[in-house]
Amino acid sequence: MTNKASLLRRVAAELIGTAGLLVVVIGSGIQAANLSRDTGVALVANSLASAIGLGLIITLFGPLSGAHLNPVVTLTAWWARRTGGEGLDTREAFAYAAAQTTGAIGGAVLAETMFGRTPGTFSTQVRDGGHLLIGEIVATAGLVLVIQGLGRIGRPRLVPAAVAAYIAAAIWFTSSGSFANPAGTIGRAFSDSFTGIAPQSLPGFVAAQLLGGVLGLALAALLYGREPREGGTTAPRSGQPETEAAVADIPRTGSAFEAIV
Repeated sequence: MTNKASLLRRVAAELIGTAGLLVVVIGSGIQAANLSRDTGVALVANSLASAIGLGLIITLFGPLSGAHLNPVVTLTAWWARRTGGEGLDTREAFAYAAAQTTGAIGGAVLAETMFGRTPGTFSTQVRDGGHLLIGEIVATAGLVLVIQGLGRIGRPRLVPAAVAAYIAAAIWFTSSGSFANPAGTIGRAFSDSFTGIAPQSLPGFVAAQLLGGVLGLALAALLYGREPREGGTTAPRSGQPETEAAVADIPRTGSAFEAIV
């Protein structure tokens, strides 16, 4: 049975879901920093909370919108539509990305307010250097490959747990800390906290994430072949009631990603 959710409801799900993700990421970072002066301990707590929160949000909002939560994931869905598969048209993709970015900023402001901090304060944590941008390319490419790969081999039920696990790991194994989400990155610029990023660092990070998304799609095509045309059997179209279908089909309507944290 196809989910008949309107574009308005799907966009609302993307906005609320992305806001919730930023509340989890930033809020857990603030709490961790408040409770421990050890950066390593704080990062363990932040990565664990972020992964759990992401998995739950994917599961909850996947049946409505596909739980993209990430413009890179949305762009892969748009690209799938352009190449003959099931996905988002240009209007839908723009609406999703706008909702994700708005939600990310709102979630950051809410997290700051919740912990008694001044909302809307820009981050002063500069993250620059080519090595960090390489880390973002790797993080985003890996995220796209995880979702694309599981969808194409017919194991979409693993996507929520796999994405959550990947993000938890990537926070540690990438030099950048695996933001891997343009909307989330913009939102985190509104939090001068453990998880923030200074506004001047945004262009490089966002560009690296977009490049990583393209690389992830290319790797998926190389390893698993081209995405089946509409009517294929790789993964059901987003909007179906099964959570795994809604969250696994990046090239169609995408999945959480996204992502990103």
